[in-house]
Amino acid sequence: MASFVLGILWIFWLGSILAVICGHLAVAQIKRTGAAGKGLAIAGLVLGYIGLATAILAGVLAVAISGGDDTRTTSPGGGGQQDAQTSGAIGTPVRDGRFEFTVTRTSTREQVGDQYLSKQSQGQFVLVHVTVKNVGDQAQSFSGSDQKLFDSAGNQYSADDEAAAYLQDSTSLYEQINPGNQVQGVVLFDVPQDTTPASIELHDSAFSSGVTVSLK
Repeated sequence: MASFVLGILWIFWLGSILAVICGHLAVAQIKRTGAAGKGLAIAGLVLGYIGLATAILAGVLAVAISGGDDTRTTSPGGGGQQDAQTSGAIGTPVRDGRFEFTVTRTSTREQVGDQYLSKQSQGQFVLVHVTVKNVGDQAQSFSGSDQKLFDSAGNQYSADDEAAAYLQDSTSLYEQINPGNQVQGVVLFDVPQDTTPASIELHDSAFSSGVTVSLK
């Protein structure tokens, strides 16, 4: 009986836990003694478990909702995050998360490195020169491997971190940037000789939505 009353009066949290405990105790006692009230005990157990399941589901939803509110849109001079701007061009600052990106130019090479240590491209190296500024309020790591290059046919190319290690400026590999600071980086891609780079998709992390910059 106590399990049923607790299940009705306080379905969530502590009442649900007590309803489950009392329900199991009551069912066990009824089995031993043959007393009446098994139906109420089972009903209390059901209500208790429903309350616990509802509380768990509410907690999961609360965590999911709070996690989805982490991105903030602010004015260009603010210190928050912005994901409203989804495209840009060479020389135009664009933002994704905590980073403001400005692609300054592109270039191509057959190999990177020096006379002692170098790497030859499979096709040609496309180097995208970019300024990365942290406009957020926390340190953020820039990684070249999070960036993606697209050609005019829509083919996607990943950054070549191994080849980037041969560059004098290896910022494209991995760089921790504090709020307000900026770095000059080069993101390097190994693409076929006849490839015409159309755009680059820049990300402040591997899981961000990204921002597209036209390279034409």
